[in-house]
Amino acid sequence: MNPQSTMTVALNASLSSQPSAGTPLSYLVGQDGEGHWVAVEAGGRAGGIFRSRQDAIRYACVETGCRPDDVKLAAGPLPFRLA
Repeated sequence: MNPQSTMTVALNASLSSQPSAGTPLSYLVGQDGEGHWVAVEAGGRAGGIFRSRQDAIRYACVETGCRPDDVKLAAGPLPFRLA
């Protein structure tokens, strides 16, 4: 996905925490082809389906430690597959 097709999500600074050990994660939040709200880790190793946009963003924020620029909104449908 090209950089022009995403939008950074403003995160509440009071929720920020220290990054966890290991490689920092980043998440893309959007809707799949069927209209479900999803949050997908950039490497495709984690993610989920959520009832609302807010729930998907909240999950991604918790998973990334609420670090700025680590949660982005997709401009178009996100491919999401349960494995």
